[in-house]
Amino acid sequence: MTSAFAWSPDTLWLLLQKAWWFLVVLGVLVAFHELGHFLAARWVGVKVLKFSIGFGPKIFGRQVGETEYLVSAVPLGGYVKLFGEDETEATTPDDRRRSFSHQGLWGKVLIVAAGPGFNFILAYLIFAGWLSTGSPLFVPTFRDLSADVEALVPGSPASVAGMEVGDRVVSVNGKEITTKTELLDLISRSSGQPISLEVRRDGHLKAITATPVQMTGDEISKEEPLYTIGVEEMPALVTSVLHGSPASTAGLQPGDRVVAIEGQTVYSWSQMTTHVREHPGTPLKFEVLREGIRTTLTVTPASEKLTVNGQTSEVGKIGISGPGRSLMRSESVAEAVYQGLEATWGWTELTAIGLYKMVVGDISSKNIGGPLTIANISGEAASQGASSVVFLIAILSINLGVLNLLPIPILDGGHLLFFLIEGILRKPLGERQREVAQQVGLVLLVGVMIFAFWNDLERIFSR
Repeated sequence: MTSAFAWSPDTLWLLLQKAWWFLVVLGVLVAFHELGHFLAARWVGVKVLKFSIGFGPKIFGRQVGETEYLVSAVPLGGYVKLFGEDETEATTPDDRRRSFSHQGLWGKVLIVAAGPGFNFILAYLIFAGWLSTGSPLFVPTFRDLSADVEALVPGSPASVAGMEVGDRVVSVNGKEITTKTELLDLISRSSGQPISLEVRRDGHLKAITATPVQMTGDEISKEEPLYTIGVEEMPALVTSVLHGSPASTAGLQPGDRVVAIEGQTVYSWSQMTTHVREHPGTPLKFEVLREGIRTTLTVTPASEKLTVNGQTSEVGKIGISGPGRSLMRSESVAEAVYQGLEATWGWTELTAIGLYKMVVGDISSKNIGGPLTIANISGEAASQGASSVVFLIAILSINLGVLNLLPIPILDGGHLLFFLIEGILRKPLGERQREVAQQVGLVLLVGVMIFAFWNDLERIFSR
């Protein structure tokens, strides 16, 4: 077994960086969530005893007015402790006025709902701010994620093996998959060995065997070669063009299918975008099919700086989006204010539907990630620049908001469920009933956390 003491200084430094960014990202998410509870409680008139980032033993804290602000040892959450959560705490009329349990139903609902509500507000502020700068914002749909074959390179291993556009890949080498990312990742790291694919076509399962070939290109690492079978994410079909972009200026229109660039045949979206990325500021001759007529256009990709793993390079972009993709861009701050709501709803809908599909088995539960996954993606986002970290915070904030609204006792959604029952019965649930429900919720939550952590370890040791 490899000892941590045998790790190189670079590896240790990378792990420390990822741990630091994990704390930063999670700290922002937790602080904003708890701030929602805190401000709502203060607005309703409930006394707030503690505001803590983290659980467990106190690392340090400070008393300000009637509230103690804390940083605690376990950085996996936080809490706001309200006066009167236990009904017996309030013994005087003034105590009952400041007590949580003695508030009206709507006051309690507001305090509990404000936590996840603030997570959505945080995401909205980030999205609206992002769009107000004029930068494009990607809001995906499930078409982007499913393991559907939307484009095939003619003569490629997949095409020769009998795969067709419209197939949905359900397993690779016996391993069940549900997302395009899983499919492409397993293929790219196959070491060129034949792989067995199971696809669903017209409601029937079909077995296909294909032998991946090595990818080529300037950005492909020679030390760690990647492989492909010719399955591409999307055809090179333009579905939207950003106003004022190089594509718009050149005359590209929604519905155009790019068939060649500089005389080189184009079969897929990724093939087209790779060519564009590699030629910033260089006029490129695009051949497109428009209503069955072949048209030639000259497009000059705009140059944009991109930082990956600390290395800054220039890439080309022309301002288009393709099938199943939703790319937003605002022309003014006022438009950004509105489109920020659309983006927040789009990501929330995607998260909620994804969670539902995971519960019913349409998406593998292996996609559930725990703290190690969050730490890893936080570190990767940080290596790409501050904007990537901010975008990650927005996406995770929506995830946190949706998860907290689940009707599971111990989560905010569980408390809201209790309040709904209270509103129907005209009286709160009995103390024993609430206690049992909280215990069940705690067991369920701990079980999910253990499962997510196990998934993290599997990802690490399966690489």
